[in-house]
Amino acid sequence: MIESIRKRFNASFSEKKYEDFLADLNQTHNHQITFRVAESPIFVDKEFKRQLLDASKQIIDFFTREDFKKLTEKSIPLNFRVPNETNHPLFLALDFAVVKGTDGNLQPQLIEMQGFPSLFGWQDFLASKFKEHFFCPPEFNNHFDLTVEQYLSKLSDVLLNGHDPENVILLEIDPLKQNTAIDFIITEKLTGIALVHIGDIKRDEKNLFYNKNGKRIPIHRIYNRVIFDELVKRTDLKLEFNLTDDVDVEWAGHPNWFFRISKFTMPLIKSQYIPECKFLNEYQTFPHDLENYVLKPLFSFSGSGVIFHVKLSDLDSIPFYERENYLLQRKVQYEPVIQAPDGKVKAEIRLLFIWEENQPRPLPVTNLARLSRGEMIGVKFNKDKTWVGGSVCFFEQD
Repeated sequence: MIESIRKRFNASFSEKKYEDFLADLNQTHNHQITFRVAESPIFVDKEFKRQLLDASKQIIDFFTREDFKKLTEKSIPLNFRVPNETNHPLFLALDFAVVKGTDGNLQPQLIEMQGFPSLFGWQDFLASKFKEHFFCPPEFNNHFDLTVEQYLSKLSDVLLNGHDPENVILLEIDPLKQNTAIDFIITEKLTGIALVHIGDIKRDEKNLFYNKNGKRIPIHRIYNRVIFDELVKRTDLKLEFNLTDDVDVEWAGHPNWFFRISKFTMPLIKSQYIPECKFLNEYQTFPHDLENYVLKPLFSFSGSGVIFHVKLSDLDSIPFYERENYLLQRKVQYEPVIQAPDGKVKAEIRLLFIWEENQPRPLPVTNLARLSRGEMIGVKFNKDKTWVGGSVCFFEQD
């Protein structure tokens, strides 16, 4: 997005460098990465960075309202409500498409939001490897106002919260079989916390334990990476501990915030950075230009269930009592902005925040980026393409 830097990066790029880069990513932690990593980072200038932070401020202003929890009570399905909810999420992710505004200049448009952890470990590692293998201007930073050391220290501190690492776990369904396993492995090496499969948790009344080298270890804090959508599909799992149980643990990311800050929240916020979106049950008549809308189920993950080419029959087929669980969102037109050797590529930027206990607002700490040539950003829309996949932004510093 900065022409002079893009030209210099592309001129120095080679397939050999990219192959060496991928080999390094796979070998450093002895783990084969299962998703596509893009050939390039994104270089973001001061003005677009300012817009991203301004958009984030407007959205976060809504999260800090005194009536926020009241407005989002319906977002949490009754059978998924977890006791002992925190005052706010520990982690926050805001996804922005890069689009062309009415004035012809680039601007961000919110696509998704999550009150849930993202790839906080992997993204730092990925950025460091881009710097090792490719041209990256030293005055650009992926961590906003933090050094790498400050970022890693803050991440470790909020995950452990003063506990012995042995008593803190990263909880997931078969963590090493997940696409995001590399992030878990990096987090384990950074903090010393164990990766624990939810089916291996043992419960004794309100106390939780896991097994380590034949010893029963008490669990005092959980870094939760379990997605309810995935959990309910695993009917084969036999669990002693359900997320909804009232147990004596701290949550490093309370599960209720997965729902409170989600697609459910988008129609409640009015901003020039948020495309028009509305719950399906609020329509008296549906828009005539459905080709300009996307239909999204509220309770889905990684784009599952999204209908990109909406027809009236799709909407009519949803029973009235189910329509509160869907929203229509006006499509945004991703602007191809990243110059690849064979054309331009679309981009999406996820800003990642940490919201420490007793702090009035979350702090932007790092980011995630995705490059795409397909109709949508997801992997299934970008098969057999190059210069697409997971990446990171380097922001011009003020």
